[in-house]
Amino acid sequence: VQLQASGGGLVQPGGSLRLSCAASGSIFNLNAMGWSRQAPGKERDLVAAINPTGERNYGDSVKGRFTIFRDGAKNTVYLQMNSLKPEDTAVYYCYAMITATLYWGQGTLVTVSS
Repeated sequence: VQLQASGGGLVQPGGSLRLSCAASGSIFNLNAMGWSRQAPGKERDLVAAINPTGERNYGDSVKGRFTIFRDGAKNTVYLQMNSLKPEDTAVYYCYAMITATLYWGQGTLVTVSS
């Protein structure tokens, strides 16, 4: 199983980005998918998660600004990030729970700066 994340980059404060993460390989029983992030010098924390029924959870710092959604047919999860702030700067990692195993993508850097 591989997770391929894309969509990171440099954006100005107040701007938007959309991240995507596609799972490939022997995928059976794909459960929750989501995103975490790690800023320099900080621990990794939850950004957003979505389960197969569409239930979503968000970290407090991104509620109202970020939206997670998934395309089940493509085994892909997306993170729409709006109203970005400099404190959103981090490496964003996607993850997928497949059966009882947690898989991580390689990370994509998001930099919010003017």
